[in-house]
Amino acid sequence: MPQRDLDHDVVVRALEKDGWTITDDPFRLEYGRRNLYVDLGAENLLAAEKAQRRIAVEIKGFAGTSDMRDLEVALGQYILYRDVLAELEPDRTLHLAIPVFAYEEVFSDKLGQLVIRQQQLRLIVYEDEEQEIVRWLP
Repeated sequence: MPQRDLDHDVVVRALEKDGWTITDDPFRLEYGRRNLYVDLGAENLLAAEKAQRRIAVEIKGFAGTSDMRDLEVALGQYILYRDVLAELEPDRTLHLAIPVFAYEEVFSDKLGQLVIRQQQLRLIVYEDEEQEIVRWLP
């Protein structure tokens, strides 16, 4: 089993406040002989559409000593999980959950915007003190 990110419980509570039901903690992907673990699986009923929205969420707190190293690790995991999800569960979208400061310091600058655009990143920006989601991108 993978080690949980320090903000794991914060993101769980933020998603629940936002109307999501956590279905998997962690969300296991089996591909060939490999097991991968995305931090969370969640569902949300869209009443107007009478449809279930399903997501997988990888949490990155950007608590390391280097923002660029944290970005490299997060991006590598995101691409790997996104590709496997596309094959196994194409109706589930992958999101990268990051704290507000990481969005402001890493993803708002020119390099961060390039990565978001080129990799078509889906971000969940959360505020850890209030345990709330402040932004979904796109």
